[in-house]
Parts: sequence; C-alpha cells; structure tokens
Amino acid sequence: MKKIQNSYKKSGVNIFIANKFVNHIAKITNKNVKKTDRSFNKSNIGAFGSVFDISNIKIKDPVIVSCTDGVGTKIDLASKFKKFNSIGVDLVAMCVNDLIVQGAKPLFFLDYIAVGKLDLNKTKKILEGILKGCRISDCKLIGGETAEMPGIYSKDKFDLAGFSVGIVSKKRILTKQDVRKENLILAIPSNGLHSNGYSLVRSILKNNKVTNNIKKELLKPTKIYTKEILKLVDKNLINSAAHITGGGLIENITRSIPSNLCANIDLSKIKTKKIFKWLKTKNISDLEMLKTFNCGVGFCIIIDKKNIKKIKKYFSKDFMPYEIGFITKDTKNLRLYNSIKW
Repeated sequence: MKKIQNSYKKSGVNIFIANKFVNHIAKITNKNVKKTDRSFNKSNIGAFGSVFDISNIKIKDPVIVSCTDGVGTKIDLASKFKKFNSIGVDLVAMCVNDLIVQGAKPLFFLDYIAVGKLDLNKTKKILEGILKGCRISDCKLIGGETAEMPGIYSKDKFDLAGFSVGIVSKKRILTKQDVRKENLILAIPSNGLHSNGYSLVRSILKNNKVTNNIKKELLKPTKIYTKEILKLVDKNLINSAAHITGGGLIENITRSIPSNLCANIDLSKIKTKKIFKWLKTKNISDLEMLKTFNCGVGFCIIIDKKNIKKIKKYFSKDFMPYEIGFITKDTKNLRLYNSIKW
C-alpha cells in the first residue's frame, strides 16, 4: 500500500488561498491609493518589508510616534454575530486614536491577522474595514501579515493586531507637562462601547437575550477622532489629551496630567448612551462601569478656558465637546463627585 505523503496543505495550511488573499490586497490597495501619491510604493506589495517615503513631509524637527493595539474580545462577538466588515475600523481606531493623544498625524498602518483556517470571504471583509479606517484617519495601509494557524486557533476563531506610525513636530508634541491649574477638561462623545469591556459584555450575554438593536450597538465601530484633534493641535488649542480605552475614565484621565495636579470630574455632566444604560441594568456598580467602559466619553482634551469656543467650531453636533471637569493643584490625581445620570 502506497504511503500518503505529508504536505503543508494536509496539516491545515493552504498557501494557494493565502496567495489569492495577497493578490486581492494588492488589487484593492492599488485601487485605493491615488496615482499622485508617491509616499507609498504600490509595487512593493508582497515584499519582505513595507516602504513609505517621508521626504515630502514638511514638518520642522519631526518626531516619529508609534502605536500597537488590538480589538480585544470584541472579535468574538464579530464571529458570533457573523459581522466582519467593521471590526477592521476598530483595529485602526484603537491605534490612531492613541497616536493623536501625542499630537501625531498618522502616516501608515500595518495589520496582523491570525486565523485557524483562512476563509477568503471573511478576511476580505476584515480588510474592507481596515481600509475604511485608514481612509477616515487619512493614513495608508502599507503592509501586514496573515497567519493560518490550525490547532492554535479553532476553525472559526481569529485575532487581529494593528501597528501605526505617525509624525509630529517636537514643538507640537502633546504632553501632560503643559497642563495647568484651572484648565478645563472637555469630554468628546463616544459612539458606543468602542473596543473595551467586551469580556464583561460577553459574560452578561451568556445569561441575557439581546435584540437586534443591541447587537448592532455592540458591533458599532470605534469613532476615529484624528481629523478633529489634529486641527486643534495645528491651532495649538490643546494642552493634553486622553484616549478613553481600557480602564475607562478613571485610569485614562490620570495618565494625562502631572502628579502634582488633580482632575476633578463631575460625573453628573457625562452624557451616557442607551447601550451603557442597558449594561447598567445588569447589576454593575457605578465604579465598575467607570473602570471598564468609556460610559459615553471616547476622548478627553484638557484646555485653557479661553479656547473653548474656538475648539467647538471644529466638531459636528454629534461629537461636540462639553465640559466635565477642571484641574486643581492636589497630590490626589483624581476626584470624582456627584453620580452619573443613567
């Protein structure tokens, strides 16, 4: 009896499908990059490294800023609800929203997709979201990696990681050292849960039926704040900023102020959304909500009082910044008072 030869394909890895996906990436990337854009070498797709030309960027004393992040267990709900075309937006958002905290303009983005079995249709949809996130944040998808890992991930499971690089002038870098006593803290609304707290959400879903509206809210892609924040950076209207991600308001605000100053937050001013009110009914304390979710605040900026009117003109009605607190001199970094109006 003839012995069947082992092969990579028999072990669960299909190079043919992987190559088809690479060809799809090349095709769709070429379509999305303008012919006049010389910063990205389109012919470099499939090479061992990605190329991005920064010689035409006119920034005095430029500094490179880099970020990496994922979307956490939100990907499990994307699989459960079979919706893959927006999770890529989340991936880009989690990286570029961190870049702009330091005032950096996103330049390019790379992704890493790990799967148990490569499903061309699913990965195309994930890529569609990544490209949309790059368009919104005005950065280029210049490379990435797709790894088929049978036995490590089950057939339908996958994971995502993103890597983004931005640039800013040394004089325009946002740091907590520019925060002053009596500065105001402005909240910029989130559009939902963004990409944090989903392990708690998934735990709640085990014992609760959800409507289609709730499903839609749970998979709503993270708001990308690059256009608005970079305009403020350009006009020198921000002293410091915070992306409200894992750890919620409690942990992220304190990362953006010096140790000798205190952020005083009036919780009654926070404008929550229906999805947070729904979660609050699932026996979660106020403190736990604040430590886990953004509770309606996706981004915060710390500013001089005199700039508040100038700042508001750069935002649409749905994401208009509003005051939630102020800075005082204190050894305690954070003071919360009043209660959120759920």
